[in-house]
Amino acid sequence: MKPLDGPKGWLARAGVVMNDLAGVGYLLGSVFITFDVVARRFFGFTSRGTVEISGYLYAFGLTWALTHTMLTRGHIRVDFLIMRLPLRARAYLHFAAVAFLAGFTIILTWRAWDIVLQSWLLHARDTSALSIPLFVPQGLWAVGLTVFAITTVFVLLETLALLLKRDQPAVDRMLSSPTVEEETKAAREAGGEPSTVTAQI
Repeated sequence: MKPLDGPKGWLARAGVVMNDLAGVGYLLGSVFITFDVVARRFFGFTSRGTVEISGYLYAFGLTWALTHTMLTRGHIRVDFLIMRLPLRARAYLHFAAVAFLAGFTIILTWRAWDIVLQSWLLHARDTSALSIPLFVPQGLWAVGLTVFAITTVFVLLETLALLLKRDQPAVDRMLSSPTVEEETKAAREAGGEPSTVTAQI
């Protein structure tokens, strides 16, 4: 087993759980918005907290889905140029991209926790009727960023280890966009179908 397999596996499992919770958050946000629209249209009142709650749920869902998205290569990239480069160049450019992402995410996470701390010290609350302490939604948002930052560091270290072993194809497989075959297999598995089609005689 590779040294990073254990921690990365834990992060992958955490990413799945966090991604599911992010989905639940999006569904709850949709329910709140739908209720507000229907209540305003037919009953003449609003919840007076839907904007804040849905905003918190969407921000929380965004950061909590980042880890799973990265580890499953589900993020959107414009890579029509890099895929035309030789394998060696692609591998090192993948490493540079992960390095920049890790650095940016670490800085963003540090600033996010600074915001949470300031809200805690100032006893800041939102301006809605609910008057929710801001450190609560901000803290959930920062937790998602923290797990994502840790994930990017582990991916960066794994990429570096593969490059030191001159295993450039493994780097390309791990960090390049999914192929059509991989996306088809994932879609079949998500739909409960077998990933391969057996010929019928």
